Amino acid sequence: MQIVFTKDYLSDLYYGRTSGKKHRFQPEVIKKYIKVVNILKQAGSVEDLFPFVSLNYERLIGDKAGLESVRVTDRYRLEIKTSKMSDETVVTICSIIELSNHYR
Repeated sequence: MQIVFTKDYLSDLYYGRTSGKKHRFQPEVIKKYIKVVNILKQAGSVEDLFPFVSLNYERLIGDKAGLESVRVTDRYRLEIKTSKMSDETVVTICSIIELSNHYR
């Protein structure tokens, strides 16, 4: 999938530009976040995420209808939105919306 970061801090976390800045995430959460984003990058479509049971992929309902989520840790979820661009080949674009605390 092609990855698009919708917020600067999400890109900063992924590319390691966190030195000198105060982030609200523990190093273990950041490490797992990078791992999940790499899995998303390697996936060709949403269906490629299904074998990764630990991601717990799901479509959200209620006030977050239209978004999807994957698990980063037991406590944190990555909210994403996928869309398909179809020219001659199908390209799935994954917009990373938020790294959120699931229990807040």
